[in-house]
Amino acid sequence: MNGAIGTEMQGTPFSSPAAMRTAFDDGLNKLLGYDSLGAFVLVLANASHERSALDRLRAPLAQGFARWSARIDRQDPRAIDAAPDDAEVFARLRRLGFDNLGVTRCRRLGPWELQFNRLRALRPPRLSRTRVRHLHKAFDPDGFHFNKPFLRREVFWEGEFAGTPLRILYNKFPFAELHGLLAPDPQANRPQFLDADTHALIWELAERLGRTLPGVGFGYNARGAYASVNHLHFQMFMRSTGRYPVEAADWVHNGGAECYPLAVQRHADCLGAWQAVAGLHALETSYNLLYRPGCLYILPRAMQGSYAHSGWTGGFAWSELAGAVTVFDPADFEGLDRADIDAELAKLSVTA
Repeated sequence: MNGAIGTEMQGTPFSSPAAMRTAFDDGLNKLLGYDSLGAFVLVLANASHERSALDRLRAPLAQGFARWSARIDRQDPRAIDAAPDDAEVFARLRRLGFDNLGVTRCRRLGPWELQFNRLRALRPPRLSRTRVRHLHKAFDPDGFHFNKPFLRREVFWEGEFAGTPLRILYNKFPFAELHGLLAPDPQANRPQFLDADTHALIWELAERLGRTLPGVGFGYNARGAYASVNHLHFQMFMRSTGRYPVEAADWVHNGGAECYPLAVQRHADCLGAWQAVAGLHALETSYNLLYRPGCLYILPRAMQGSYAHSGWTGGFAWSELAGAVTVFDPADFEGLDRADIDAELAKLSVTA
């Protein structure tokens, strides 16, 4: 799907929540028809994140699961020559069993949201297990990036905003509603290091989309903040269930009286927000960001690998720092309490 984001949104997926949902679901239906193991894994992961989608697609997904299993067993070249990441994830899925996959479950722990997402636990870790000491690293053309030919069919929308090419891909292992990956000017092969122009672009894009898509926003993981790909990208979502916990009025950074477990900066000015981010760059302090229309939450944090995270998490990125935590074990989902989340967030606290 191609187009442009401008003053006239009619006919685009971004014209209304209904249009966005329809385009998103239509894209999943189309992907399910491709003869691609990667496309099948993507649709299965997206469907298992929302019960309505899983109910709608359960029969074709079960048939596809059986079909791909049989093709792998008979050494079908189309199956055994799939991208290594996709082959590894599907092998884990087979050990788990289709009927044991289930749908994402959620519950509240005081101010926090806890999510049990079994399929996301199967995703390749890529750079998220790497110990990081510096915010900037040159783009690696031999690593995973969003210009890989096999990702073309996973593009949800491609077009332009404010003169900049944009590409939105489906998030293969979603943990947010209508979850996509936004790559600005992907052909430029820029590393995961935010610059002033891109910050201003995302700020403006959030404001523009916010006029037609209530709940829209963008998450960002700096290098060292559990960014898993060293290719400049943001995580787009359209949240229909209210705001993230970090946005609650009770917190000091929003004018309330309660202290968040780690320092949070809230900026309602694009330039001031950028100056704060640039200050973190100067200090080599990693951070996660949450862009909302007219607002940016900046969460400075300890670099991944500089502290020991608890065994029940794969590491906290933007969603977790915003208060929405994903776990991969049902016992953890049932057994964790608010104090566990408070303590994990406090581990990341830095002075910046």
